[in-house]
Amino acid sequence: MQPQPQPYAQAQAPEWPNPAQPEGQAPQQQPGWPSPVQSEGQAPQQQPRAEVPAEARAQAAADEWPNPAQREGQAPQSQSGWPSPAQGEGRAPQSPPGWPHYAQSEGQWAQPQAEAQGGWSSEGQAAQWAQPGGEGALTGQSQVAWTQSPNHQGSYGPQGVDAYAYPQAPPHPYPYGYGPQPYGGYPQVKRPWTDPAPPGRRFHQLARTERNRWWRPLVGSLFVLAGTIVAMVVLMIPMAIVWVATGHDLNDSGKDGSIFGNTNADLFFNLAGLALLIPVAGFAAWWIQRRRPGTLLSVTGRIRWRWLLACCGLSLAFLGLSYGLSVAAGLAGGDDGGDDGHWVGWGKFLVTALIVLVLVPFQASAEEVVFRGWLVQAVGAYTLEGRTAPFARALSRVLRTPWPGIVVAGGAFAVGHDYTGWGPVDIFMFGAILGWLAVRTGGLESGMAVHTFNNIMSFLVPAALGTLDLEQGSVGFLPVLADVTALAAYALAVVWLARRMGITNRTPAAEGPQPQDTPSQDTPSQSTQSAPPHADGHSVPSLPDGQAAAPYQGGHPIG
Repeated sequence: MQPQPQPYAQAQAPEWPNPAQPEGQAPQQQPGWPSPVQSEGQAPQQQPRAEVPAEARAQAAADEWPNPAQREGQAPQSQSGWPSPAQGEGRAPQSPPGWPHYAQSEGQWAQPQAEAQGGWSSEGQAAQWAQPGGEGALTGQSQVAWTQSPNHQGSYGPQGVDAYAYPQAPPHPYPYGYGPQPYGGYPQVKRPWTDPAPPGRRFHQLARTERNRWWRPLVGSLFVLAGTIVAMVVLMIPMAIVWVATGHDLNDSGKDGSIFGNTNADLFFNLAGLALLIPVAGFAAWWIQRRRPGTLLSVTGRIRWRWLLACCGLSLAFLGLSYGLSVAAGLAGGDDGGDDGHWVGWGKFLVTALIVLVLVPFQASAEEVVFRGWLVQAVGAYTLEGRTAPFARALSRVLRTPWPGIVVAGGAFAVGHDYTGWGPVDIFMFGAILGWLAVRTGGLESGMAVHTFNNIMSFLVPAALGTLDLEQGSVGFLPVLADVTALAAYALAVVWLARRMGITNRTPAAEGPQPQDTPSQDTPSQSTQSAPPHADGHSVPSLPDGQAAAPYQGGHPIG
């Protein structure tokens, strides 16, 4: 007695091919389907669609069910492309063209056969589809057998559902989910080491990055201080070795504060040691604060060379005005008119001039980077935003302004010098006005220019007259007043020129709503920066130069 067909299969549609075909003849295919039996290396022929009589349709529907009664050694008939439950030994089951097969010999999923010229091939090998129930298994390097897909249920799929009626994603290359996940979510993107500059912010706010924490500015400041000491020691050791090796004695002149007992050697050591602060501060910004070192220079993350050259022109005018006012202060009875001296000759002057012209631009820029860049921004990174207590809210409004950073940086700049009398006031005002200009213009270019030219003149004039002395002594009131007046004029000229040139003092704004500060976040007389850069009505405070206390007799203070 023949077993009854199972209730989970559906009747075959009239378009399905008749599984019973004469030997050696391919079953009828739907138009566009490749023929499973082809000659090796040839593309399958497309079978035209023919009308099927009603009797053949009924017979095809009856033949949909696997016939368990077959001749001995022959697989039962089934739908074309469906795996037959009873297969002969060593014979690969059938599956729809293009679906991956599981290679039993290798334990891996075989690659889907590529469609080329209407046929199916696998890397140049003709993989022929055997006629269902007939002779000829799938040819290739290894026999392939059908295995369950991830959505497969039971032997032939869920009951009443044709498992291959709808397109399905190919199974995972590894049967049990192990191995690489080709479609496993979004790839992990490594976060950059440095945070971008906050959009729409002013110069003193550039350290308020996304990863800013309260300890980063503090630890960074200690690192800069320690780096200064280390840089000086590292520079002094080889210089001392060379100095002794050339037959000189250390501090053989007995002057206080002198290391090598030679003015040019001491000048070189001081200028070169201070120049090393540029990489120290830049590394602290990159490593500790996790931001670009260029943000210490300007809101654009770099030196704006065109603006720097313009400030150099204004600095030359400042030197002329400062020198004239200093001479007038001396004639009016100012302190320390100084020894007039005499020309020392080109032999002595050229050595000093070479040291000054080469190293002073780096020394002056290093002081600007540390005091007007790092310190102003380190203090500006501290805010009490979000606090609700009245005192905290009031203090937060003060901390959001540039003035705390300007005052702290100016005080530190004054402490780093040894002037007495009115000298500390001169140095403090010099640092304060340059810090204010850095915030107003969005960078250090104006400070670098005037600082460099002031130092060059402060060293070259005494060196030419033979009065160069690195000792920083007492400074009277009138020379300080002359410096304040000259530097105030320079500040007014810088602000005016920045407006004419359209120099920006904010980072590029982000798309969407831009953060706006309250009037107290800027300088007291300035409104929010909704107006064009430098279109606000600042009143320039009377802040002095501080570098030329006397008519170029003590030189710029060197730490």
